Amino acid sequence: MPFRSGGVGRRDLLKGLAAAGIGAFTGTAAHGYLYDRQHLEVTRATLPVSGLPSALDGLRVGFLTDFHRSQTVSHELIERAVRLTLAERPDLIILGGDYVTWGDRRYVSAAAEAVAPLSAPHGVHAILGNHDDDHDMPAALSARGIAVLRDARTRLTINGEAVDLAGIRFWTRRVVDIAHVLRGASPTVFLLAHTPMRLAEAAALAVPLMLSGHTHGGQIVLPGIGAVAARKFPVIAGMARRENTTVFVSRGIGTVYVPVRLNCPPEVAILTLTPVRR
Repeated sequence: MPFRSGGVGRRDLLKGLAAAGIGAFTGTAAHGYLYDRQHLEVTRATLPVSGLPSALDGLRVGFLTDFHRSQTVSHELIERAVRLTLAERPDLIILGGDYVTWGDRRYVSAAAEAVAPLSAPHGVHAILGNHDDDHDMPAALSARGIAVLRDARTRLTINGEAVDLAGIRFWTRRVVDIAHVLRGASPTVFLLAHTPMRLAEAAALAVPLMLSGHTHGGQIVLPGIGAVAARKFPVIAGMARRENTTVFVSRGIGTVYVPVRLNCPPEVAILTLTPVRR
């Protein structure tokens, strides 16, 4: 399966650097290379979820995405993200894709090994991103006990309530195809979609919660200008709601195209779910 880009664009990232007057990779760019991209944060957010049963009020989900293990994204950075996640003791862990960059097979095993220590009472579940191949990466994750959902759904029972996780591929985008994956799901269904571009489809299908990455939060966020490389997305980072659907978009962990983050540190997200209060 060919890789798809459609995320943070190299041209836009370089435009961002040029707009900030740091094309020579000095000053602020050096800070973004040496510090911002390594300054991993834990983001704790409470997400209101439509129709969430009271028994699931307070459910804590650890969400990690966009690792991009490569020559410029170290094993140690991902290991730190794993340690921070485990320290939070979430009930459930979701991995949002892009474990390597451009399907680079040199790092597939290392990426899977870095996330292998993750564990949670209700399991570790993963989807693939546009940079992941369709064979080696899911095989490496599965070999380490991580369930990979590829246009597939799995049902969990948490506090006596049925919770469905529906994971779609990056290129699964038509409402009819997503509806096929969701068919037969419980009312409490979480859509795992690498790109937030699927928000319109999720809202049309009345999905209560969608988790996404892909944007890197823009990766380069310029004062007064914003995230130059991610303006096309309905949500660049953080939580938003459309109709009865809540979406959370993570800034992710790694970088792509240029090993720089500006005003956009990498993150591990710990999401506490609560019913929508009316």
